Order: sequence, then C-alpha cells, then structure tokens
Amino acid sequence: MSKQTLIVLYGGRSAEREVSVLSAESIIKAVDYSKFLVKTYFISKQGNFYKTQVFSKQPAPSEHLMTNDSIKEDALIKASDIFEEKAVVFPLLHGPMGEDGSIQGFLEVLRMPYVGTNVLSSSVAMDKITTKRILKTIGLPQVAYTVFIEGDSLEDCIYETVTKLSFPLFIKPANMGSSVGISKAENEEELRQAIELALQYDSRILIEQGVVAREIEVGLLGNRDVQSTLPGEVVKEVAFYDYQAKYLDNQISMVIPAAISDEVCLKMREYAKKAYQALGACGLSRCDFFLSEDGQIFLNELNTMPGFTQWSMYPLLWENMGLTYPELIERLVHLAQEKFDKREKHLI
Repeated sequence: MSKQTLIVLYGGRSAEREVSVLSAESIIKAVDYSKFLVKTYFISKQGNFYKTQVFSKQPAPSEHLMTNDSIKEDALIKASDIFEEKAVVFPLLHGPMGEDGSIQGFLEVLRMPYVGTNVLSSSVAMDKITTKRILKTIGLPQVAYTVFIEGDSLEDCIYETVTKLSFPLFIKPANMGSSVGISKAENEEELRQAIELALQYDSRILIEQGVVAREIEVGLLGNRDVQSTLPGEVVKEVAFYDYQAKYLDNQISMVIPAAISDEVCLKMREYAKKAYQALGACGLSRCDFFLSEDGQIFLNELNTMPGFTQWSMYPLLWENMGLTYPELIERLVHLAQEKFDKREKHLI
C-alpha cells in the first residue's frame, strides 16, 4: 500500500515562530511512518519558503529541522512549489500569517487539503475582539473587557477602562496567541505601558478584567461530528503564564483530567462545542476557560491551531481520551481530506 504524503509547513513570520518549530519537530517524530511519507517546508521570518528534509522513517533524536539560524539559501523555492497532487498539508503555523486565514487561503488557491479550520473561521477566531463579540451573541460567559483601536483616543480608552473595570487587567494584542505581547497591569501607568507593548504586535488591543481563576482547557476534534475531551488544567509555576514560561522555560504542568465537578466539566464541554460551531471551526481547536474561585466559568478563547509540542495540552488531552499522538495526527489528516472533498463539491 502506498503511503500518504504529509507536508509539514512550519516556521512563519509571526512572533510565535519558535513554538512552530517545536511543534513541527514533535510531529515528525510521532508520525506513523508505515502510513505516511513526511515532507517538510520552512517559512522564514522574511516569508521565504525553503524545502527541507524528507522523512520516510522516524528521524534520530539528534536531527533538527531548519530554523532562521540555519537557513540554506540553496533550498529556497517558490511558495507554489509545495504543491503536490494528493498530499495533505499540516500548517503548523501560529499567529498572524499562519493561523489567521492567510495560509489557509493560499492552500485553497493551490487546491490542497490542509489540517485545521478554514479561511473565515481561522480569521475570526484569531481576532480576540471579534471572537468575543460573536460569542456574546450566543450567550457564552466571558470576562468584562474594553477595546483600544490604534488611531482612537487613548485617553478615552483609559477613562472607559478604569471606569468599567478594576485592576489588575490583562492587555492583549487581538491577533496574537501563545501569550505573545500580553501584559498584566496593576495601575494606570502599567496599563499605558502594556498598551504600548501590545501595539508592537497589533493595532487592535483587548483589555480584559483580571480574575483569580484556574485555567482549564478543552480539546475539540471534528468537522460535522464534533468531539470534545475531558478538560485539563494548566498549573503554573510562575505568577504569569507568558510565552517564555509556556514554551521556552516549560514552567507549567498539566493536570489531566482537571479536578473539577461533573457539572462544571459538562458545562465547559458544552460551551466549547457551541463556540466551535458558532465560529464555523473544523478539524481541531482548543477552547480555553477561566474557572473563578466562586465557581464562575468564563470562556477565554478558541485556539484553532494549538501547540503540538511534546508537552502541549491539546495532544495530551486526546491521549487521556484514548487517542494516541500518532492516531491523532492520522485522524486530523482524514478530517482535512474530508473537508477538502466537501469544499470541492460545493464549487458547482
């Protein structure tokens, strides 16, 4: 039986490129090579495409993928050169220019099946402000927030924020993930500094009410038939779960399943599925919640391309449900092909 070609696309132009590399290296070491041939392509910080390694068997632990520090210019290709008939793409790209619908649109133009959510849903879910506004319409509970858009009056935003919300606050670029550009503010001066930092990553800034809460996450998988995992909890060894702590220092641990009541578990899985369907997601997502000390549930965000590192929550959540890492990859490839076939049939 011939093997399915899986194209792993990684790197990217966003500030989350490092976790993309970690996710890609985890994938290539977990794939079932009796079923897949894996070809890897790297997108540099400048947006150039490079053809990298091909794997027909599990790589040695010491083998690493190309990064911005090890680029070989003779491997430079045109972006469209990744096209291959009957191949499925796993775009392990996080943040802008990867998770926001841009790469998804590129792959649809190439007529290639790809793992994950489609163009519109990727774009909508990537923008935290738009996500909040959509989920509000279906009544899902969220923490209070204000918004600053570059070009608006900063003073008006500061006034609205300190009037409606109370410190501490969390300030986030609307279109970044993996805690990039996020700050905690304990006073007005820190709020101003946090907005300035966030503006380095986006022109749309979300300012959220801080809550004392546990961070609980639910995995989602499927197209029409959406399945969810039991929730897992992120246990932090640092006060603020930022990008450095999350991916580079590994200063977190996971409790799977989370020690929560059956009632809270059921509600979170229900809310996660509603959010997934409201945003039109498909393939996979991870839905993140806050669980406050007084038992309130707040839906934080829907991540349409969660990390796939060896310590990432999403694959561990499915492992707890009995779906191994290699089986999860295979399932995602199947869902990608299923969604592609459906899209093609709609083009009548």
